[in-house]
Amino acid sequence: MLKNLPQKVKIVEVGPRDGLQNEKLIVPTEDKVKFILLLGESGLKNIEVTSFVRPDRIPQMTDAKQVIEALQKTDLMNTVNLSCLIPNLKGLEAASKLGVKEIAVFSSTSDTFNKKNINSTVEESLTIIRPVVKEALKLNIRVRAYISTVFGCPYEGKPKSLDTLKRMVDFFVEAGAYELSLSDTIGHGNPKEVVSVLESLKDSVDRKNLAMHMHDTRGLALSNILTGLEMGISTFDGSSGGLGGCPYAKGASGNCATEELVYLFESMGISTGVDINKLKEASSFALEKLERKSPSKFLQAYKS
Repeated sequence: MLKNLPQKVKIVEVGPRDGLQNEKLIVPTEDKVKFILLLGESGLKNIEVTSFVRPDRIPQMTDAKQVIEALQKTDLMNTVNLSCLIPNLKGLEAASKLGVKEIAVFSSTSDTFNKKNINSTVEESLTIIRPVVKEALKLNIRVRAYISTVFGCPYEGKPKSLDTLKRMVDFFVEAGAYELSLSDTIGHGNPKEVVSVLESLKDSVDRKNLAMHMHDTRGLALSNILTGLEMGISTFDGSSGGLGGCPYAKGASGNCATEELVYLFESMGISTGVDINKLKEASSFALEKLERKSPSKFLQAYKS
């Protein structure tokens, strides 16, 4: 064990989008922008900053246009890969007009979850996503894809087979997504299942094009990430301060805290390029604005 470790990893910071979207207290636009700037100052090079979704479904993301416009006036646009989540062609049009260079699209392996989330079955969602990806690539916008409920659904339970996941991976690879993020949406997964999922996809996609997006609902996120690391995954999503959850998955806690990812990797001699003290400043700022404590064990241990 722990014999095939990379020298460095890529961390995709999803706190400003996936982290904030489930928070009930609406964060003002200027505070979101400052949060993102602080994250950039920590050394993070990939930050998902917002999503162009329906305001009535995700009120926290109502100011997507204003966030992007404010960031355009900063140096961050030239030094960090800033992306946003896009549900449809209307969202893509809005993002492209603002000069966004990377988008993320999403679906899940569960029809029930998809219906509650985006009011469509898995297959219906793919018919919506295909023209979005095609148009984005035509506009020279890179596309990243999230596949949710890979390790279990809050409504359907554990996945009964990996067939749907394989079909979705094949779809996104064929469509042209450069990276696929496998999401443990409600923290159902365990290391044995991580091995099973990654082994099942070995003939469908190169592991260098896979990322892991692990929620820590049951405290196994880091164990699952470590398993993925040894199996060749070197890209991991994190949410600053462990913010967030899933608005359509009751009880789901936030994505694995970015601080815990950085500490794990750096303590093992694996470079992240992130200054953890500056990252703490960014997380502390966001947590203060949200008037809440962090679930991150790292932040709890190093409050000063």
